[in-house]
Amino acid sequence: MPARPFNPALAALREQIAAMEGESAAAREVLPFGVPDLDRRLPGGGLALGCLHEVAGGGNGAVDGAAASCFAAGIAARLPGQVLWCVTQADLFAPGLEQAGLGPDRVIYVEAGDDVSVLACMEEGLRHGGLGAVVADVARLSMTASRRLHLAAKGSGTTGIALRRWRRQQEAYDFGQPTAAMTRWRISVLPSAPLPVPGLGRARWLIELIRARAGESLDIELEACDGTGHLGHPAVLADRPAQAVGA
Repeated sequence: MPARPFNPALAALREQIAAMEGESAAAREVLPFGVPDLDRRLPGGGLALGCLHEVAGGGNGAVDGAAASCFAAGIAARLPGQVLWCVTQADLFAPGLEQAGLGPDRVIYVEAGDDVSVLACMEEGLRHGGLGAVVADVARLSMTASRRLHLAAKGSGTTGIALRRWRRQQEAYDFGQPTAAMTRWRISVLPSAPLPVPGLGRARWLIELIRARAGESLDIELEACDGTGHLGHPAVLADRPAQAVGA
């Protein structure tokens, strides 16, 4: 679906509000996605580092949940250092994370028994300060818990990603509750582009930037993370003339 027109005046106003809240983009490092339509919706032109972010799958159960995990892995893959990944169950598919750029030699897995333990491990990892990123699979995330995580991330400069995964449908309703995360994302799987020969094309996702503090929301269709953790424009867009892509 087409991206909404960028509004410079609105972006400037949001930046002023963020500065008053002590969250000025000018004071933060960012990780650009390399997709102009996406980066310009984010304050500073990319994903704010040293902050907490939320990522969830769409409505297609485990399929979209796997895409959300790979989206988080792609972000972590492009950050230097080891990645702490906290889970309640050992059900992550490591080859899938590696396909998104995050190799097994860079991941430290921590298996905890419940959300409370996972959040505690995530907070300790964020406060440590020696990690590239901390990812935690968690079903519920309260405002209080998210504030603790966000402050821990800001204090150490380590980026935190709360990967919202649900094993019961009723847990999914918690995703709409307010949190202190800088951004909130939802990732859904789309059919891959047909190939001229038998085989599967590169996976495609619908990426929804539901909330961006001092930024703008966006829905955009992109190709899934490649082996370096980067997203890509679908071939039908990438092959268009430059003036048409930016239109």
